[in-house]
Amino acid sequence: MAKISFKSKVFSKAGKRNLIIVCAVLLIGLAVYLNYTWFYGAAGDLGYGQNNMTDEPAGNTDTQGGQNVSVSTYFSATQLSRKQARDEALDVLQDVVASEEAQEAAKNDAMVQMSKIAQDIQNEANIESLVKAKGYEECVAVINGEKINVIVKSGEALIASQVAQINEIVYEATGILPANVKIMRKS
Repeated sequence: MAKISFKSKVFSKAGKRNLIIVCAVLLIGLAVYLNYTWFYGAAGDLGYGQNNMTDEPAGNTDTQGGQNVSVSTYFSATQLSRKQARDEALDVLQDVVASEEAQEAAKNDAMVQMSKIAQDIQNEANIESLVKAKGYEECVAVINGEKINVIVKSGEALIASQVAQINEIVYEATGILPANVKIMRKS
């Protein structure tokens, strides 16, 4: 009776393929975790998320890491970090699709995820454009699954009709129900 060693089993062609797939899934998970942490978690020291957003008019600057950050810089930085996180996730997914060793199921899953990311990017851009068309100077929309955060630049607190307009824009663009929409203002 022949014994198969663990080393030869793990490093066989199928083992290498599975190892690559596992690594790709872990990298995608890391990218999603970082995106969630930056935009939704308690990462106030990064300047993203709810911790640095107030409804009190405190001027046009917030303190972030000991330096003053203007509101327009906040919107630019948020859009840039969102783009970088998505680019990293897309790179990993493209590597899985291009891999000759990846299984068809993994390639198909990667293609579906790439399509979802592309759709989210398009929806966020549409929402941002339509909200700006309603008179807001700046807007950032961040889709995370079936939830969305919309941050608008407004000097005054949002009134119910403004919130309803933004909810309508989000629903028409994405189909996400208003219960899953969080609208915040940055002054």
